[in-house]
Amino acid sequence: MTFFENVDWSDIGQACLDTLIMLSGSLVLTILLGLPLGVLLYLTGKGRLIENRLANGALGIAVNILRSVPFIILLIVMIPLTVLLVGTSLGVAGAIPPLVVGAAPFYARLVEGSLKEIDRTTIEAVQAMGATTRQIVTRALIPEAMPGLISGATVTAVALVSFTAMAGVVGAGGLGDLAIRFGYQRFQTDVMVVTVVLLVVLVQIIQYAGDALARHFTRR
Repeated sequence: MTFFENVDWSDIGQACLDTLIMLSGSLVLTILLGLPLGVLLYLTGKGRLIENRLANGALGIAVNILRSVPFIILLIVMIPLTVLLVGTSLGVAGAIPPLVVGAAPFYARLVEGSLKEIDRTTIEAVQAMGATTRQIVTRALIPEAMPGLISGATVTAVALVSFTAMAGVVGAGGLGDLAIRFGYQRFQTDVMVVTVVLLVVLVQIIQYAGDALARHFTRR
């Protein structure tokens, strides 16, 4: 009897592919939604370029509500909306909408924090040159905050890895689904160990790549 006798490596390979698809698809959508949301939170804040307390308060409340809902509950609550959007609540496609809704507000706050760290003199210098708000955002704020934005995306990607594992509870597929169905429900410890090791390796790769990219932009 070998320790890996219960491990079906073809299933492991498919689960890895499903996890990578869920992660990459949800991360791209999270950045596309979270970046402008974070920029709006920053711009409408007190003393900012387009200060608007009402808009900032409404956005802040919405972001905080979504961030406060545990992801496992969000998965279940969003089932009707997920079915409406992608036609199913199962598999990789069914996992992406709740993954994005769960991660985008989190990334938006990280974006807002990165923008707040920018020296105001940089913004004032661009304003003095007659730049519009859009030009200030695209030519000053985002380039200056790029290392922080990349670091925030890295943290978000790591969080999404854990979210994809939890999505296995509702049949989303991926390594989390494999760990639950075989490792937990069938007491196959070897399957559980393999899936956990692969998730840890994935997180390490993401963190290393994110740190390297952030350092690259810091040196520029």
